[in-house]
Amino acid sequence: MAHPIDPSRFVETLRPALRQAAAIASALEGRVWNEPKAGEPRPAKAALTIADTAAQEALLVPLLERFPEVGLEAEEDTASAARFSHDGPCRVVIDPIDGTYHSYLGQRGPYAVMAGLACEGRYEAAVVALPREGLFFDAVRGGGAFASEADHEPSAAAAGDGGRVILVSHELPEPVSARLAERGWSVRPASGGAVAVAPLVPGVRAGLRVAPGPSVSVRGRIGLLIAREAGAAIVTAGGAPFPDDLDTPCASVVVASDDETRHDLAWALGEGTLVQKFS
Repeated sequence: MAHPIDPSRFVETLRPALRQAAAIASALEGRVWNEPKAGEPRPAKAALTIADTAAQEALLVPLLERFPEVGLEAEEDTASAARFSHDGPCRVVIDPIDGTYHSYLGQRGPYAVMAGLACEGRYEAAVVALPREGLFFDAVRGGGAFASEADHEPSAAAAGDGGRVILVSHELPEPVSARLAERGWSVRPASGGAVAVAPLVPGVRAGLRVAPGPSVSVRGRIGLLIAREAGAAIVTAGGAPFPDDLDTPCASVVVASDDETRHDLAWALGEGTLVQKFS
């Protein structure tokens, strides 16, 4: 089905902008401080730096030039954000620095810069950068996933099976991490955006996300399109397929490249009260 906005053009537009936004975040890392947003109940949700707003503008300026009619759901209130529509059949969802509190300011694992194009309730295109790792990913639904480093040209990406690292959300209960360690996994905290593309990161086999609220957010689902297009399995902690749309509530997501890893994750999550916590 044709969409009002061509997903391929969206990716072509944001590939260079994503690199610019990632460069801004990297250049300002360690030089900015937290200016929490008022009215947010959790420190992680309230965290805000000048890097967030500058990176968001780097993404929005080319989008506004090429797609002024698109709806916008942006994390921050910046000058360009007010110039977009907030309605329409397609919308762009942006998180300029995913993991500002724990990963960017706290330097606990990878943070992400990301944007997704959603049409008719599901993502049709997505771009994600992991600036510290120098990695850039993108995908259009049905067109496969692509990855690149620094200024290299993108090439086809596939979920790998090397390494013994699992990227996990900062909210993951310690008993789950301990059980994964028993199986020989190295558990590393990361932002939700990094968890979503975990099997595409060299040395990383899977990602495990546990939402702090009732569901993985719309922003937290951006990178899942890329992982799917790269061949990763996207399931809930209980093993059911993770919903492909943006609105179905789901409190957990497992992103894995192989059955062995999924089995170990299911084992770590399947004990006693953990079943209730993650189902």
